[in-house]
Amino acid sequence: MNFRIGFGFDVHQLAENHDFWLGGIKIPHTKGAVGHSDADVLIHVICDAVLGAADLRDIGFHFPDTDPQYKGIDSKKLLKEVFSLLRNKGYELGNLDTTICLELPKVNPHIPEMKKCLAKVMNIEENQISIKATTTEKLSFVGRQEGVSAYATALIYKD
Repeated sequence: MNFRIGFGFDVHQLAENHDFWLGGIKIPHTKGAVGHSDADVLIHVICDAVLGAADLRDIGFHFPDTDPQYKGIDSKKLLKEVFSLLRNKGYELGNLDTTICLELPKVNPHIPEMKKCLAKVMNIEENQISIKATTTEKLSFVGRQEGVSAYATALIYKD
């Protein structure tokens, strides 16, 4: 078997009057992430980790923020395309391990729904996705509630 590992990292500013999309679901909050697409930081790091593992560059290469067709796009559509690219190269996902860094809102109550949504989009089992959440103990832009960051590691394989 051929195994490969990829890593993703992303940051988005938080601002009022924006919807907060995280892990493919809309989470109620007074602020939302700002970006060219729907700014779903968790999906973006998953895309980067998977693309990196398969040596397919990164999310910005495939879906540039200078292209108007991606303005406001649902990141689940990007994730679905990333998995199409992965499978066209003969790979499958082993598992994903992700961490979201955010002070508020609390993410843990939303993790089961995020896993269900993401598994459906990626056509994988829910137990192949780990989603963890942490704060930065009020330090940095995350601690000041100015932004959200996330990390992901993906294991892919080819038989």
